[in-house]
Amino acid sequence: MSTPSLASGPEGTHALRPLLDTVLQALDEGAHARGGPLPAGGPAAVATRLRAALGDVLPQHGDPDALHTLVQALAEGAADPADPLCAAHLHCPPLAVATAADLAASVLNPSLDSWDQAPAASELETLVTRALAAEVYAGPADPHKPRPDALITTGGTESNQLALLLARETHGTGLRLICGANAHHSLPRAAWLLGLPDPVNIPAPTGTLDPAALDKALTTLPGPHLVAATAGTTDAGLIDPLPEIAALCTAHHARLHIDAAYGGGLLLSDRHRTKLTGLHHAHTITLDLHKLGWQPVAAGLLAVRDPHDLTALHQHADYLNADDDTEAGLPDLLGRSLRTTRRPDILKIAVTLKSLGRTGLGALVDQICDRAQEFATLVQNHPGFELHDRPTISTVLFRPAHTTDDAVAAVRRKLLHQGRAVLGRARLDGRLWLKATLLNPDTRPDDLATLLALVEKAADEPA
Repeated sequence: MSTPSLASGPEGTHALRPLLDTVLQALDEGAHARGGPLPAGGPAAVATRLRAALGDVLPQHGDPDALHTLVQALAEGAADPADPLCAAHLHCPPLAVATAADLAASVLNPSLDSWDQAPAASELETLVTRALAAEVYAGPADPHKPRPDALITTGGTESNQLALLLARETHGTGLRLICGANAHHSLPRAAWLLGLPDPVNIPAPTGTLDPAALDKALTTLPGPHLVAATAGTTDAGLIDPLPEIAALCTAHHARLHIDAAYGGGLLLSDRHRTKLTGLHHAHTITLDLHKLGWQPVAAGLLAVRDPHDLTALHQHADYLNADDDTEAGLPDLLGRSLRTTRRPDILKIAVTLKSLGRTGLGALVDQICDRAQEFATLVQNHPGFELHDRPTISTVLFRPAHTTDDAVAAVRRKLLHQGRAVLGRARLDGRLWLKATLLNPDTRPDDLATLLALVEKAADEPA
């Protein structure tokens, strides 16, 4: 039996080329077999097909066709975010250039827990995170204050948890989280994980946090307080009134975190970045470039206004950051994450920023925001549908008119089961809405018309 080839080293490139051909062929075959945005038949049918392809998980003897078989099976059973009719979640189709960079990261396999495992990757991460932090905290630099910084995370959930951890370590375990009823579920969960007092939920009657109710909570509740605002809610893509919230936090000496996992990408657009006015007042900011950044998962960040807050993450492990090594100039990476082994997700981000530039990325943001407005207009002009509101970013909530919540839910599941369209769901104003989250820059007006026609047909079909 021959020794399996390595992805790197002298023979790595030679070994990878035919395997890449196999993967690309299997992806094409799987997509063709799927025939739409989602596999038809529902969970049971998908599970049956996948189990048949997998067979024995750990056979006595290896299968030389395993790569082709399983990649094809995964592609056939995938929800494809590059299909214009797959628009349920904050789940973007990744850019080809970012995906290619991610392959290079996998081949080289650096681990950012010590410099000697990732010499260039650690420097790249330092340069890119500082540049992104400067973008988030734009404005004249104060020579008397350290520059803002950012950490790479696996996404919004880890970023939000880190933000609460840094706040707790700065203000103590009595810190109380105050967030809107529209906040992401990861925020109260992080408070629970960190042993903080029960969070206070502020009403969001219009889908955004109510400043008057926040002012009352900050006035009446004992501190210290951490206020978490949202720039791009998961349900409707709404943005809290950031300037008003920031002013209240300043007046009440409260710490401010802004979860901009979705909306943070608007910073890339000259047309839309003003929607984030007030963002720079936050002590910490969650960003997610595997949403409005078109990165393969994962590509999250936590931007930090005062890098001194990061000292709370410092850990010592002699085999990774011995004192004499750091004194000799070897960078200490353990304080850059709660994780130890950590892949260089920064590479795909850096390649994307450098390849497309501000103009190219801004154009993608503008395109998906335009498509969302066009879809909202289609819904608004159709007598058979009801539009919740005009989109703030790229999420459109709508539902067939004159029907029940149960019927709305049934329409969504019918489309999923048939593999014809993938839509999300959101409950606002006491009613259930279908949710189209448009993140595909290649979506065209006729795709939007097709999506609406499919929903209309499903609504008219007998249950």
